[in-house]
Amino acid sequence: MDRSLIYVLFVCLFTPLILSAQTENDSIHKKHDLLSIFKREIIYNSEKETLVALDRTPAFGIYKDNYFITGIPLNEKVTNSTADAMFQVSIRHRLTKSILPFKTFAYITYTQKSFWNIYAESSPFRDTNYNPGIGLAKSILRGNQLLGTIFFQVKHESNGKEKTDSRSWNYLSIAAKYYINSRLNISGEFWIPYVDGGNNKDLLDYKGLGQININCVDNNQKWWFEIQLNQRKGFGNINTVASIAFKVSKSSNQYLFLRLQDGYGDSFQDYNRYSMNVRIGICIKPNFYSIY
Repeated sequence: MDRSLIYVLFVCLFTPLILSAQTENDSIHKKHDLLSIFKREIIYNSEKETLVALDRTPAFGIYKDNYFITGIPLNEKVTNSTADAMFQVSIRHRLTKSILPFKTFAYITYTQKSFWNIYAESSPFRDTNYNPGIGLAKSILRGNQLLGTIFFQVKHESNGKEKTDSRSWNYLSIAAKYYINSRLNISGEFWIPYVDGGNNKDLLDYKGLGQININCVDNNQKWWFEIQLNQRKGFGNINTVASIAFKVSKSSNQYLFLRLQDGYGDSFQDYNRYSMNVRIGICIKPNFYSIY
């Protein structure tokens, strides 16, 4: 299937998010027109208020999306072996409040992503990626207004296998999250890697040195759109993950979830193999206002 057609389909699916921001009554419409999504908005009024709100949040919580999805490849024939299921579990735990030097706090994270050939005979797991980390974070303010958060983490990622199937690397992650307003945030991550001479020494050719995430929700936080862009080796070579989520009910954070991946590195085992796939399922998301 042509790549441009896939992105056109995703734009069409993104349309409800835009429309939901424009179909309120006239007074709401004037206040929340399309351009308002880019207007700065005060989230907290002072450094003290920011730190109090941060320290009162539960120490344990969701880090990245937690989902179970299933789907098909778009760049190869669909068979029992190429169609699969994929799930991710991602958690974080704040170890301290903002009492460390420079009003930082310590935290740990753990993300596990698995690829499951659920339709193949005996339903084997094709790959599982383990990604623990520990680090420090600090809220960034300007004029007593919260701009975002900056993070410094030491991380490890591997597939837990040995010999020729082994994949692993260690890296220092420097990341930041910028809150434009209550509907739009942008985050970026840059990594300083250590890749040994093992079976994935060319990992950075496919993984690059960083990524950018853009998250956008409608006024009611019913629709959630996210796009992740990861520049790999070569000008214009970008790994892309785009997703659209629809909240099932106002009282929960469970979403119907559609995910499109295009590029390399989605699976650590096959990091140097191009893939394009679409999957659908259920997702549990962190709070949109989460500082992590």
